[in-house]
Amino acid sequence: MRKPVLTIFYQFNPWNTSIGGIQTLIKTFIKYAPNEFEVRLVGTGDENQPTLKWQAAELAGREISFLPLFFLKNDNFRSLIPTTLKYTAALLGRCLSSDFMHFHRLEPSLAAWNWHGEKTLFIHNDIHTQMQAAGDQKAILWRKFPAAYFALESLLVRQFSQILSCNTDAAEFYKQRYPLVQDRVAYIKNSFDNEIFYPLSQAQRQTYRRELALKLGLDEETRFILFAGRLHPQKDPVLLVRGFAALNQPQTHLLIVGDGELATEIRAEIGRLGLSGRVTMLGAVAIEELAKLHRICNIFALSSAYEGLPLVVLEALASGTPVVTTRCGETPKLLAADSGVVCEQRTPECIADALRQIILHPENYPTASCVGTAQPYAARTVIQGFYSKMLSRWELPSNSALS
Repeated sequence: MRKPVLTIFYQFNPWNTSIGGIQTLIKTFIKYAPNEFEVRLVGTGDENQPTLKWQAAELAGREISFLPLFFLKNDNFRSLIPTTLKYTAALLGRCLSSDFMHFHRLEPSLAAWNWHGEKTLFIHNDIHTQMQAAGDQKAILWRKFPAAYFALESLLVRQFSQILSCNTDAAEFYKQRYPLVQDRVAYIKNSFDNEIFYPLSQAQRQTYRRELALKLGLDEETRFILFAGRLHPQKDPVLLVRGFAALNQPQTHLLIVGDGELATEIRAEIGRLGLSGRVTMLGAVAIEELAKLHRICNIFALSSAYEGLPLVVLEALASGTPVVTTRCGETPKLLAADSGVVCEQRTPECIADALRQIILHPENYPTASCVGTAQPYAARTVIQGFYSKMLSRWELPSNSALS
């Protein structure tokens, strides 16, 4: 029997160190895809890959077919022409019909209007909050043209069999805004790879933490606060740096993992605040290295202006690390009193207070509580269940399979 074909559309090269929860989720979806499926990925390539040609590849131990549409040097930085626009333009005029098609941005689905198969749109942010967020107006280009965005969205959402959001507020927003497709809108759990993100014993944690401190030339009793993500206005890492400065707690060190357009501004702010010896910018790191940091840091901190449900939060919790977050996205609904602290205001002082709360009383945020909070989102359970439902739909007698 022919295998059902899943084609995933997103503007990245999975073999590069690409920063973002969407990229991580796609890789996890591929890793845990059952053998009953043929998996294809339409992304971007590097200078060593021929573009616009399907090629056999391996990702996370899984054989896939990969189609790079164009060469993209670094998807961690925005260019003058938005990558989404380039990606959508490269899809126009093509036919990539599949049994299942997963879109992680709305715009590329413009090219898929006449393609046959089950189409699913994944919503990764609370778009309503995203459009209204204060701050850098360049954070999302559509913020300058909200009416145009929602007009395009109202047209394109009709083609989707499923519209899935990892944010309950966003799911409700779509149901209310588009009543004709409200029965297709649902909440979906984001998921972390539980084979990569897991906790250490307390003794191991302390040993590896001391090793990291000595490697960085710090006191071996240093406590680490970790940020990981794209250095982008959405994540507002500059606010976190200011919050860390306001913390003013001895023997604490901020680790910033990631890259992006705010890197220069962050370095300048670190210098302005006199934090050069207390903040280390590590750049983009491989997921295995990030997992090691999650396992040994004392706190994971996120100062975002808007979110869906950040995978990196689940990864931190699964590693036994409590979370400090601003009140945005799904994270505040997820955290328990013994697995993290929610900042009620997006101010340096509020972030500093939350960090101090965990630094001074780590016993109130035990590893077991953090891991327990993340456990329902483990990939093996969530993603395999998702594929099982896909396969059931494909096997229905009424299914008109592609030949």
